[in-house]
Amino acid sequence: VAPPDGSSLARGGRARQRLPRPAAVRPVYFIPPPGVRCEAAAAMETLPQPGCLMPARGSNGSGSPRSSPSPTLPNRPHRGPAHKRAFALYIKSRQVSKISNPELDEENIHWECCGQQFDKEVCIHKHVGKAHMSEVLQQTEAIFKLLGQNKSKLTRKQDFTENKIALSQHTKTKEEFDMSTWIPDTSHINFDLACATGEVLLYYSYCDIEEPQVICTWQKALCHQLHFTGKVRISKEGINGTVGGCKMATELYIQTMLSHPLFQNMSMEDFKRSAGGAHCFQDLRVGIFKEVVPMGVDPEEISYKDAGIHLTPEEFHKKVEALSNSAQVQQDTILLDCRNFYESKIGNFQHCLAPNIRKFSYFPDYIDTNLECFKGKQVLMYCTGGIRCERGSAYLRSKDVCKEVYQLKGGIHKYLEQFPSGFYKGKLFVFDNRYAISGNDDIISECRYCGAPWDEYKLCSTASCCQLVLSCLLCREKGFVACCAVCQEKGKASSETPSQPSRKEQCECTEKRVRIPVMLPH
Repeated sequence: VAPPDGSSLARGGRARQRLPRPAAVRPVYFIPPPGVRCEAAAAMETLPQPGCLMPARGSNGSGSPRSSPSPTLPNRPHRGPAHKRAFALYIKSRQVSKISNPELDEENIHWECCGQQFDKEVCIHKHVGKAHMSEVLQQTEAIFKLLGQNKSKLTRKQDFTENKIALSQHTKTKEEFDMSTWIPDTSHINFDLACATGEVLLYYSYCDIEEPQVICTWQKALCHQLHFTGKVRISKEGINGTVGGCKMATELYIQTMLSHPLFQNMSMEDFKRSAGGAHCFQDLRVGIFKEVVPMGVDPEEISYKDAGIHLTPEEFHKKVEALSNSAQVQQDTILLDCRNFYESKIGNFQHCLAPNIRKFSYFPDYIDTNLECFKGKQVLMYCTGGIRCERGSAYLRSKDVCKEVYQLKGGIHKYLEQFPSGFYKGKLFVFDNRYAISGNDDIISECRYCGAPWDEYKLCSTASCCQLVLSCLLCREKGFVACCAVCQEKGKASSETPSQPSRKEQCECTEKRVRIPVMLPH
C-alpha cells in the first residue's frame, strides 16, 4: 500500500519521495541505433519533439523549459515533412536508374553509397539511417531554416492566400527584397567531395514574372551558393536554364525552385537530368532577356499561352509509329524538327522534316516562306527539351493553316528516357562542352572529310570561326580540323604569323548556306 503522502516504498521498507514533474514538459530521449556516430545524437538534442518543449542544455535533469524558445525553429506541422524531405533528398542523391525495357516501362534502380551497391530501397534506408543520420539531420536543419525564413509550408500544394502573400513579397524591388529568404543553407555539403559525381539540369517554366530583375538576382545568388555553372535566361514570360553541379546541389536546387510561389506550375518531371557537372560549362551566366528563348518575335504578339497540344512521350511515340506504318498518315502529317541544322544532323526522328537553319530566330521566316506546305496538315513538333516548341507551335498556329499542331512534352530528352531504342536515332545535341549525349548507339552522321560514320563535334580550329565540325580521329591526325577549306587555310596562315586578337568572321560554311531554305511540296 502506498503511503498517503504520495511517496513509494523502496527495498528495505524506506520511503522514497516521488518528485512531481511539470505537466507541460517531457524530457527528450534519444537512443541511437547501432553504428550512428555520436554527433548525430548531439544534433538530435537540438531538435524539438512534437508536442513537447525542449529541456535546457546543461540542466540537472529537472526538465525545466527554456526561458525563450529559438525563433528559427519551425512549427510542429513542419518538422515531420521536413525530416522526410531531408531523408528522401539524401536517398535520391545516391540513386542510379537505368531503363531496361522501354516497351514494358521497366526501370532498373539501385543505390550506391560508401562503395556499396544496394538493390533494395529498404537496404539503402537502413544504411543511411545507420551511417549518415548526421548528414540527414543537417539537411533537416537547412530545410527548417528555409521554412522558418519564408514562412511557407513544405508541400507544393500551398494555400492560395499564402502563395499570393509570398508572391507579393517576392515582387518587391531589389532594395526591399531580402534575398536570403530563398537561399538554402549548404553548410552540410562538402563540394570538394560531393562534386566527384554530378549532373546537368535542363528546365524551363513559362509564367508571368513581373520583376525579372528580382528573379535574376535570386538565381545568381542561388547558383553561386550551390557552386553551379551554366546559363539561365529570365524574362517577363518565364525562365529557361541549364546548369551543372554535384547531385546533392542539383537536388537542393530543384526543391528550392519547386517551393517558390512563382514556379508552382512546375514538377520534378520538368527537370531533365543527364550525367555531367559544373565542368560542362565555362562559367555561370544569368541574365534578363526579352524572350526566354530567342525566336525573334515579341512575346506580346506570339504568346506561349497559344502553344500546340502537348503529347506525352508515349502519345508521341504512337503518333510517330502510325506515321512510319501508314502511307496515308505520311501524306497528312509533317514531323517537324524545330532545332538547328547541326543538332538534327547528328540525331533526329525517322521521317522528320529538319529545316536547314542556323538559328531558331530563323524559324518564323522558315514557316512564312514554306507556309503553303503546312496547309491542312497535322504537324508533330519536337525539340531538345520542349521550350522551342512552345513558341514555335504558337507561331505556326497563329497562321491558321494547319489541321492540328502537336508538340512533344519534355522534348527529345524525356522521350529518350522512356524510349532509348525508339524512333529517335543518333545523339542528342546539348548546348554545353559535351556537345552531345547518347540516347542509343546509332550513328547517323559522318566525317566531313572521309565520310566515315562519326558524330562527335569539335570546334573549328580557326580562332575567328565558331562553327562545329565533324572530323574523325584519323582525319584530325592528318590535320583536317577546320570546318571548311577557307578556315583550313586561315589556320595555316595564323600559325605562321604572330597571334593577334581574333574576331568572328564568316567562313565558306556560312557564306554558302541559304538563310531560309525552301522545302519541296509535301
